[in-house]
Amino acid sequence: MASSPSAPGIPAARQVPDHIHRRRWAILSVLMLSLLIVVLDNSILNVAMKTIATPAPVGLGATQSELEWGINSYTLVFAGLLFTSGLLGDRLGRKKVLLFGLVVFGAGSVLAAFSGSPGELITFRAVMGLGGAFVMPSTLAILMNVFERDEQPKAIGIWAGGVGLAIAIGPIAGGLLLDHFWWGSVFLVNVPIVLIALTAMILLVPDSKDPSPGRLDPFGVLLSVVGLVLLVYGIIKGGQLADFTDPQVLGTVLGGLVVLGGFVLHQKRSDHPSIDIGYFRKPAFSAAVAAIALVFFALMGVTFFTVFYIQSVRGYTPLQAGLLILPLAAAQMIFAPRARLVVARFGSRVVCTVGMLLVAVTMSGMLLLDTDTPIWVLEVLFFVQGTGMAHIMPPVTVSIMQSLPREKAGSGSALNNTFRQVGGTLGVAVLGSLLSTTYRNGIQGKLDALPGVPADIRHAAGESIEATLGLAGKLGPAGRTLADSAEAAFIHAMHVTALGSAAVAVVGAVVVAVFLPGRTAPAPRVAVPHEPRKADAQR
Repeated sequence: MASSPSAPGIPAARQVPDHIHRRRWAILSVLMLSLLIVVLDNSILNVAMKTIATPAPVGLGATQSELEWGINSYTLVFAGLLFTSGLLGDRLGRKKVLLFGLVVFGAGSVLAAFSGSPGELITFRAVMGLGGAFVMPSTLAILMNVFERDEQPKAIGIWAGGVGLAIAIGPIAGGLLLDHFWWGSVFLVNVPIVLIALTAMILLVPDSKDPSPGRLDPFGVLLSVVGLVLLVYGIIKGGQLADFTDPQVLGTVLGGLVVLGGFVLHQKRSDHPSIDIGYFRKPAFSAAVAAIALVFFALMGVTFFTVFYIQSVRGYTPLQAGLLILPLAAAQMIFAPRARLVVARFGSRVVCTVGMLLVAVTMSGMLLLDTDTPIWVLEVLFFVQGTGMAHIMPPVTVSIMQSLPREKAGSGSALNNTFRQVGGTLGVAVLGSLLSTTYRNGIQGKLDALPGVPADIRHAAGESIEATLGLAGKLGPAGRTLADSAEAAFIHAMHVTALGSAAVAVVGAVVVAVFLPGRTAPAPRVAVPHEPRKADAQR
């Protein structure tokens, strides 16, 4: 949907045709449905990991490494192509790109559901990552083009609340499906949602694109893909090895950073860049993307260990664990759509800073958790954490998207999601490594003291609390002491990791307080020939 010069006396933001404006909320519902399957699939898979690791015919007999790559193959492709998909949406049409992404995601889901081996599952998860990369940025880009500027904060708040809902629905849906069906059902459930979303998308959602995209920059696109893939792969590998000084990890991460540095230089010198690097000189843009990366770094690291705390230490089932996450989602659903009202009164800087500090407080609050702490303490922490997130994500997303011209909505959305994905991946890798290393240091002495247990079995048992509890279950009555030690070692490791997460959240609060403007200035619009309704009349 091209923006056009406004008539004298009419606000510049009045760019949405009446027939699209009237159905804007229905369009938002369709966009949230499309977003739902991408977010839901990642959270639902965590519940199915144990089942997939079970030998056939119940599961696939996947090893720990294969399970990790079942998740990471999706992440790698998804993160590597986010920026490219945003560019293609701006150039070819965001609706077309979103429809393509949904079809690929649905096809990948069917193939993953009927995988005959861990290798096939890893491959088809990568296909799903390809589809997801074309869905995620397009939803936000289309949203920016069907809502007027004054309604965009409200729409983005609802959009962000929908993400929180999907995160909570995933584990619950996964637990219910695994109680009644085989493990492939957690993927096959995507298919009817995809079909509904495709139908509604074709009927309701208008297409839009940059009316003056300029020449294609294939070399810049290639640099962005290679750089992001190398960087994310290095981060993932470092998390797997729990050693970021390993030559393979350092070489890959540094290689990714060098390629991305080359991408930045190429964009600055090109007369037809894929993205205007000048956007990063705007505090409203650069501080906001930094805030997204930091908050997801902290959040994903905590999400990583709370799953093990709830299930392995406290003994709750996957379905019960999913239900326990509901306060986090409920807070986001309640407050995210209303965050704009607080921002209107106090400004983005104050609201986001307080939100970051709330997240830091809840991370520190994890120190209250022990093996017998009343579970309502965790529920309160989840709710407060969700409240903090609800006052961070909508304002910083609005800040990013309104810093760019409407015509570049796809690129802005892609950058928003890229920084979030890289930050989250880094959080899981770094904080997950901190958790694993601290846990191994705490339990290794107890394992070494076990009589008659081979060294390789003791080493494997120290990799995670699940592995230690598995060994303890085979030792009979003597295993109870080892299980108690494992829980104590994990609680200590969880506390150390929570403090690391809190420190990152505090850094995010400082970045926001110092650099994020209190009010977002209107973005410049790209000048286009004055043909205000010709394109719209054809839709």
